[in-house]
Amino acid sequence: MVRNVLGSILALIGATAAVWSPFQAWYDGRHGRDFRIEELFSGAGITDAEAELFGSLFLPFAFAALVTLVGLMLRARLLVALAGVIVLGFTVLWMVRQGQAEGSLTVSGDGSGLGQGLLNSFGGGIFLLLGAAVMSGRATRRTAPEPAPTVPTLDGDDWPPPQQDPPQQDPVPPHRS
Repeated sequence: MVRNVLGSILALIGATAAVWSPFQAWYDGRHGRDFRIEELFSGAGITDAEAELFGSLFLPFAFAALVTLVGLMLRARLLVALAGVIVLGFTVLWMVRQGQAEGSLTVSGDGSGLGQGLLNSFGGGIFLLLGAAVMSGRATRRTAPEPAPTVPTLDGDDWPPPQQDPPQQDPVPPHRS
């Protein structure tokens, strides 16, 4: 039970960090909610076009948070791990597409380059995976095995086997017509 509680706390921290990350700067001061999700899958790549909230990186992270909540309610480690993979997958996909658009990814202290939102997204995905690893999941019901039937042994003292009388039947009166 303690493992489920600790895993749930880690998973909730991870889901919160992932959902919060699009509202922070991801690259060159541009927030994650400004990147359109379809740009991750199009040939054009990442552009300067602005996105609606539910058409941005917020959508997959909100979906991952929903999967996390369902996984925690069902105590399903696999669902929590799936949420972590979703978060990390979209984060890495964004990094690849951003790197293709810019030519390279940079980190600098003046606010340009990779930002805090990307770090929160990575951290959220890692926390989700850690939460799934810590959780013990559902308890399986164990039933006691049935005892094996005893087989009489026929050693020297038990030979010949005792005679068993056939079962007694009630006498049936003859049928009169």
